[in-house]
Amino acid sequence: MPGILLCGLTERQMIMKKIYQRCIICSNTRVCERFFQISFEAPALAAAGRPGQFVSIRVSDQLDPFFRRPFGIYRSSEGRVDLLIEIRGRGTDILSSRLPGETLDILGPLGRPFSMPSDDVRHVVLIGGGVGVAPLLAMAEALKDNGRDVTLLYGARTNEYCFDLSPFEEAGCRVHLATDDGSVGTPGRVSELFKEIPLDGGKTMLYVCGPDPMMKSVQDFASAHGLDGECSCEEVMACGIGACLGCVVSTRSGYKTACHDGPVFDLQDVIFQ
Repeated sequence: MPGILLCGLTERQMIMKKIYQRCIICSNTRVCERFFQISFEAPALAAAGRPGQFVSIRVSDQLDPFFRRPFGIYRSSEGRVDLLIEIRGRGTDILSSRLPGETLDILGPLGRPFSMPSDDVRHVVLIGGGVGVAPLLAMAEALKDNGRDVTLLYGARTNEYCFDLSPFEEAGCRVHLATDDGSVGTPGRVSELFKEIPLDGGKTMLYVCGPDPMMKSVQDFASAHGLDGECSCEEVMACGIGACLGCVVSTRSGYKTACHDGPVFDLQDVIFQ
């Protein structure tokens, strides 16, 4: 609610450097059983957003649901922003039914983005679990045509979580898929695909987003092989600006907020429970 006092600052003061606008929905399409992709016109946001950042959306003009919902930027180009969203509850269910031509109340870009790999890095491996794959397409597109070898490892529960991954291929990725039940791709967890990771310390960089157990497995693998990486933490966020402290992440340097200090952290800094 505009004007509410948060830690001594009004919400307006907290977000004045962010882009706050109502955006027109261009399309809203179900891409698989569990996910839908929504696209909206937002030229300023598309230009300002960086891979790993997110937007916060008021899914309804009513007071219920009250809190905004955070979604990682899937891709942004030609003045449009796309989000890949999993239907998990009432808020995302409402958002999945919004129609082209309607408007969305958007705040963003928010959060700390992925850092670009150093010039020494020759191999980039993107590792996504479920809808955690969403912020990785923007990273793949940012890396396109820069001479690096880029690989996507995607892990899903079942084929209900599998969608068209050709945008990653178009961005130059070699794509590998695993499902827990073996319905599509390699049977088993995404860790079954770790054999595709070049074990070249200093020249291989990992970017990961997904459930904590999956990211912990990547963290352990990276630590064992001397690989650097960053992770994007998926947490329930209320304010999206670091004020309510509802999305704290335990790190080796203390508790941090996913929405403000993150969502991107050094892979080895996060303490996964």
